[in-house]
Amino acid sequence: MPHVAIRLENVHLSLGSGAARVHVLKGISLDIGAGEAVGIIGPSGSGKSTLLMVSAGLEPADSGLVQVAGQDLSRLDEDGLARFRGRNVGIVFQSFHLIQNMTALENVAVPLELAGRADAFERAAEELARVGLAGRTGHYPAELSGGEQQRVALARALIVEPAILFADEPTGNLDARTGSQIVELLFAMHRERGTTLVLITHDATLAARCDRTIAMRDGRLDATPELQVAAQ
Repeated sequence: MPHVAIRLENVHLSLGSGAARVHVLKGISLDIGAGEAVGIIGPSGSGKSTLLMVSAGLEPADSGLVQVAGQDLSRLDEDGLARFRGRNVGIVFQSFHLIQNMTALENVAVPLELAGRADAFERAAEELARVGLAGRTGHYPAELSGGEQQRVALARALIVEPAILFADEPTGNLDARTGSQIVELLFAMHRERGTTLVLITHDATLAARCDRTIAMRDGRLDATPELQVAAQ
């Protein structure tokens, strides 16, 4: 059995307060192997993006075990979680989350700058070249297309050479052709680097490109036949 990159055991999480409090994750138990590509699908509100946030150490679980790259995340404070993510986790979001007053090169260099790396800009230039943007290093996000911005976001996620790459609807803001290019790049980087890939998507066809597909519904893992068939 491969080494386990992510282990969740009976994870619960509620968000909001008072009458508006919602039980989002309801007893999630899941193992994801190192180097595995897993697609997580489900309808809007099923909890799949929240599952990513918990697994990436961005949202603490109320109860249950969240173990990532061998680390029990509940044992880390905020600073410890930030350091852990900086070493082990890369995240690509639907809306890019680039810093608007920084160039592509500066955006990609940020994680290594925060880590005190002297070669941050050299490495950033290398990563941008690997995603096909060697000629766009000095451009600001507003000067880049959506597809180019997502390539910058992918380069920034990969610059720390993370053990685990999370992608939350990475093609959601892109047209079909550009989205297809980003998907090909995402899977190429996964194969090339042996990174564990956790892909959150509503697209069952895209999820089916992963080694395994996991369906969610109403905060739980869903093994109903109709969802499993749709994911194949």
